Amino acid sequence: MSTQVEEVRLSLGHIELAAHLFGPEDGLPVIALHGWLDNANSFARLAPQLKGLRIIALDLAGHGYSEHRPPGASYALADYAHDVLRVAEQLGWQRFALLGHSLGAIISVQLAGALPERVSHLALIDGVIPPTGAEQDAAERLGMALQAQLRLDSKRKSVYATLEQGVQARMKGMVAVSREAAELLAQRGLMPVPGGYSWRSDSRLTLPSPLRLSEAQAMAHVRRVGCPARLVVAADGMLVRHSALLEQLPFEQVTLPGGHHLHLNDEHGAALVADCFNRFFGFA
Repeated sequence: MSTQVEEVRLSLGHIELAAHLFGPEDGLPVIALHGWLDNANSFARLAPQLKGLRIIALDLAGHGYSEHRPPGASYALADYAHDVLRVAEQLGWQRFALLGHSLGAIISVQLAGALPERVSHLALIDGVIPPTGAEQDAAERLGMALQAQLRLDSKRKSVYATLEQGVQARMKGMVAVSREAAELLAQRGLMPVPGGYSWRSDSRLTLPSPLRLSEAQAMAHVRRVGCPARLVVAADGMLVRHSALLEQLPFEQVTLPGGHHLHLNDEHGAALVADCFNRFFGFA
């Protein structure tokens, strides 16, 4: 597989997304979806090691070089799934595989469950379903989300005096990453602003969701997936602590050493994930 990367932009009508293209033009079509507050560089180590695939790694809406959603809009999972479907339509891909990490894995499962005839393979990294909520908490959750939306108007994004400070902040984020991973994400994520640098990501991405699926609703998507699916569970990641969920999944599971960003933190982790998925896609 070629290790060359092509930068592309996709005008979907309702939004313009940026993306990286990897692999031969005649390779198996794959749409790669990164995690929350990450960007297409999440796959910078992994994608070049995957064989026989034509991978388009998106900057999801509100992330990286992609546009933010318009004022008044939000970042619901269904809207991300719609974006992905629009990308496939624009590329002429009637059937395609999904490669997702964390939030990207959640979006992948939802789309594969909603339209199982469109998805040929499901390759997931340390993510499956979104956080779920109890039905009786729905009104309270909506109230909390609405109040958070109002408060956001008075908040300012963090500004870092130097790029190094921005990288350090990402290393110590809600999910810590290695310096190398933070530097890769910063390439597409940090932008110059008065006084220094700030992250490009839309501030609305940090708002709490106004609505959560019940566990039964979330698992309905899982059970409707009709394609081969393989889930990489990071031994020191976020899924490993949810053993009850993992036991319910009909997907093939492989546990690999490393943290939540094992495919990005270092070359060794990326190589392990690549070997796992090359065998899954039949290109080992």
